[in-house]
Amino acid sequence: MSRAFVNEDAGDAGEPEFRLPDPDSPAYEEAAAWALIQGADEGDSRSAEKATGYRWGDPLLSSHVQAILKQAEESGEDRVAQLARRFLRAAGVR
Repeated sequence: MSRAFVNEDAGDAGEPEFRLPDPDSPAYEEAAAWALIQGADEGDSRSAEKATGYRWGDPLLSSHVQAILKQAEESGEDRVAQLARRFLRAAGVR
């Protein structure tokens, strides 16, 4: 392999850590929605899906993602709003 493609100094970052409440917590779904948005922003939706047990675009999280979208639009967080819209499209929400 060409040395141009080898980063010998790169550490093994492992999978990202998502801090989630207990799955039985009433706040779990909202935290899972945020984790999926965060994972997508970091280019690692798979780890977020694995950590939360939800898939990108899961309709069960739509109301939480709609709230995230509203908050992001109000506070000018364009990237979060963009990802929330993508999630909602994947969930079939218009």
